[in-house]
Amino acid sequence: MPLSIADVEKIARLARLTLSEEEKIQSVKELDKLFATVEAMQAVNTDGIEPMTHPHELALRLRSDEVTESDHAAEYQACAPEVRNRLYVVPQVIEE
Repeated sequence: MPLSIADVEKIARLARLTLSEEEKIQSVKELDKLFATVEAMQAVNTDGIEPMTHPHELALRLRSDEVTESDHAAEYQACAPEVRNRLYVVPQVIEE
C-alpha cells in the first residue's frame, strides 16, 4: 500500500512537524521502503517456529537465590535527620 503526499502531510500534522516539499517526497519514499520490508517479513511462513527470547542460542546463566550482602540500612540512615520505620522522613512539599 503506497503512501501519498497527503498521508505524509497528515502524519506530519499529527506529529506536529513542519516538512518542506522535498522532505515530504523523501518521507514518502522512505516509508514506502519500510512498509515493503514489513510486508516481506509478514510473508515469511513461521508455522511451527517457537518464539525466541534471544536471536542466539544462549543458555541463561542462573545463580542460586541467596542473600549475598548484609543489611546496611541502619548504617546508611544514621546521617539522616529523621527516620521512621526504616524510611526517610522528609518535609512536606505539597500542600493538601
